[in-house]
Amino acid sequence: MAEKGVQLDRETFSCSICLDLLKDPVTIPCGHSYCMNCIKTHWDKEDVKKLHSCPQCRQTFTPRPVLIKSTMLAVLVEELKKTGLQAATADHCYAGPEDVACDVCTGKRLKAIKSCLKCVISFCEKHLQPHCQLPAYEKHKLVDPSKKLQENICSRHDEVMKMFCRTDQQCICYLCSVDDHKGHDTVSAAAERTERQRELEGSRLNIQQRIQDREKDVKLLHQEVEAVNRSADEAVKNSEKIFTELIRLLENRSSDVKQQVRSRQKIEVSRVKELQEKLEQEIAELKRKDAELKLLSHTEDYNQFLQNYPSLAPLGESTDSTGIDNRPLSYFEDVTAAVSEVRDKLQDVLRDEWTNVSLAVTEVDVLLSHSQAEPKTRAGFLRYSHEITLDPNTAYANLLLSEGNRKATFMMEQHSYSSHTDRFTSRCQVLSRESLTGRCYWEVEWRGTGVNVAVSYNNISRTGSRDECLFGWIDKSWALVCDKRGFTFRYNKVEAPISGPPSSRVGVYLDHRAGILSFYSVSETMTLLHRVQTTFTQPLYAGLGIYKQHANTAEFCKLK
Repeated sequence: MAEKGVQLDRETFSCSICLDLLKDPVTIPCGHSYCMNCIKTHWDKEDVKKLHSCPQCRQTFTPRPVLIKSTMLAVLVEELKKTGLQAATADHCYAGPEDVACDVCTGKRLKAIKSCLKCVISFCEKHLQPHCQLPAYEKHKLVDPSKKLQENICSRHDEVMKMFCRTDQQCICYLCSVDDHKGHDTVSAAAERTERQRELEGSRLNIQQRIQDREKDVKLLHQEVEAVNRSADEAVKNSEKIFTELIRLLENRSSDVKQQVRSRQKIEVSRVKELQEKLEQEIAELKRKDAELKLLSHTEDYNQFLQNYPSLAPLGESTDSTGIDNRPLSYFEDVTAAVSEVRDKLQDVLRDEWTNVSLAVTEVDVLLSHSQAEPKTRAGFLRYSHEITLDPNTAYANLLLSEGNRKATFMMEQHSYSSHTDRFTSRCQVLSRESLTGRCYWEVEWRGTGVNVAVSYNNISRTGSRDECLFGWIDKSWALVCDKRGFTFRYNKVEAPISGPPSSRVGVYLDHRAGILSFYSVSETMTLLHRVQTTFTQPLYAGLGIYKQHANTAEFCKLK
């Protein structure tokens, strides 16, 4: 009962924050008591909320209560420390089954707080004092409590193993070094530890570096997943939009054909019915005339016959029906044939071009894209050849598109392009219809005084000053300037001259995911002119900029 009372008193006079006996006890308005520093620290953290609460009952106080030391509680705590509470507190310091016990204690042993490698003994706080105070123990090595101290004793010589045999890679005592390990490479265990510690730190640095590299890779892969999802969503969205436009176009054409056929049907039927009515009227008139003649032919009285014959009206002019019997019975069959021909051509186009669509999908290779080496030969580049056409809705008014929208030519006269928000109005430029992702290769043949071979994000400005829309003059496009003086690379208002063999054909290699853009001079051999290593954040479009001089041209070459 006495022990239960002591334990109850200890709980009663303990702070619920630090779980120790109250120090400078204070009682707050709700009646609960705490150490002054504990409740101050707790309320300091709550100052931001301007509400101060009791950690036990959660009652809040505004404003923050003023703390005054409880003299009575302080006296009681001090009295309890002098009585049975010390014994109760000591119970918590005794060694349990999982603890390292003090080797010096007798009877019920206390928890060890340190172990001495030289003495091979573990000490509680009380018995450790000599090691901390007496000069004789200064060189003793104290470590955290260990249950494996006996493993430091040589089983043969009962000595502390202070040596290390590098030949046999094991700890030994001094007697072992002059006995069984004589002539071996031996050093002190401390020296070996220092050497191994140095190796360990090097290994840790290597591991930490690898962790950083792998974390960076994981981050990149996370970004890759987001980019793949974003790109796939955009591809599906754009494909649905394009196919919807195709379906709408076909529906419009179907409606046009239907309207034209019905209109022509109405005209032809009206014309035929008009002729039919004339013929039916002529038939009625002829039948009436025939009846009169028949009646006259049966008159036996000569005088009556001769008197009535001149009074018969002459026949009217016959309706022209030449060719009615000879016309072939085919009227709108040619329309069906023409529509069937369009269908067949569309099927052929879809069959031929669908290979490119399927190839573009199957070429998506996320994990290998970063490690895929850039091709070394033109044959290697041609594996990634991409057929590119120009978008008429982006073409500058003086650019004539031809060769199936693969060729752009500057003309002095403007063309009657329709108004479109995607059209370049201040720079003689045009973008491709196709967006470029994955690995792509294309070639541009140019003629004249000069052109810009470029790639660009689609959101490049179409109007405004040079700083806003000129290929290579902003951070949304990259351009190789080709003219009779040679080549220049341009990006974000920086121009860099490039040395390379003159050529009228330029090859462009893009690895969108790896962030590689390379320009090559193409002749009998391929010469690298400039390579860009960056991170592309959007799909790219091929671009052509034509110098404003008559007949300057640039054309995307057919490579397949």
